[in-house]
Amino acid sequence: MRDRLHLPSAPKTVVAEAFLAPSLLGLATFFLVPFLDVVRRSFTNTSGTQFVGLDNYATVLGNDAFALAAGNTARFMAVCIPLLLALSLVIALALRKATPFRRLMKTALLLPLAIPVFTAALLINVTFDVNGLANGMLAAMGANPASWLDGDAAFWVLVGNYIWRNLGYCIVLWLAALSCIPESLYEAARVDGAGSWLIARRITLPLVAPSCFVVTVLAIINAFKVYREAYLVAGSYPPESMYLIPHLFNNWFASLSVGKLAAGGVLLGAALLVIVAALFFAWGKQDGEGR
Repeated sequence: MRDRLHLPSAPKTVVAEAFLAPSLLGLATFFLVPFLDVVRRSFTNTSGTQFVGLDNYATVLGNDAFALAAGNTARFMAVCIPLLLALSLVIALALRKATPFRRLMKTALLLPLAIPVFTAALLINVTFDVNGLANGMLAAMGANPASWLDGDAAFWVLVGNYIWRNLGYCIVLWLAALSCIPESLYEAARVDGAGSWLIARRITLPLVAPSCFVVTVLAIINAFKVYREAYLVAGSYPPESMYLIPHLFNNWFASLSVGKLAAGGVLLGAALLVIVAALFFAWGKQDGEGR
């Protein structure tokens, strides 16, 4: 019998690099190189021709508008992200078991995400305007109308819009994570006499912890998108409680303050990198303890 011919196969690493090369090239061209140019411009004047050291960073950090926008953005995320994660997880746990209305409820929860931004802003105006639906309901109950889109109340309107728009998306992500937990673990725990709270604390939460990293990062990314509704509702200079980092960057871009814009972008990128790294470290530690 003739010996079979064995053709040499390409190493798996070479094949993987060949498939990844176009993506890496696109990432470097459209993200890495522009970001490095932003970092360079953060140390130069507006035209990018003269090195000014840390002057742009000192100007940004000493800017009252930047302090207001950064504080509001941090406050917004500190309120919205935990609230969104907790509320979506509770609803996902309630929808985990198959019910006749489960698919209908999932569709209803995802509908706000499919609503165009302009429509969402229009709904905010119709609901929370001085002559809107909210004040109409207050008047019907004999209460005084409120200025929903002025003062600190505008911040909570923005929070409600963010939760309403992203709740269904996070619920679907949690449901995907919960579907990977074997039902046999719950059955064994119930046989041993474990209650609902103990099962959630010892089984559900540890096993969905890796997915928490992904859901949190996506929630942070989506938090910056709330600027679109805020801009359509209140313009470039909204009430102080609604003035966020994207408002500030948009105004700096309109005034061609390239140095301040570049320095602010670098500071924001560094802050987000620290947050994501901390979440990744916490997730890796939790995953290691779970093993």
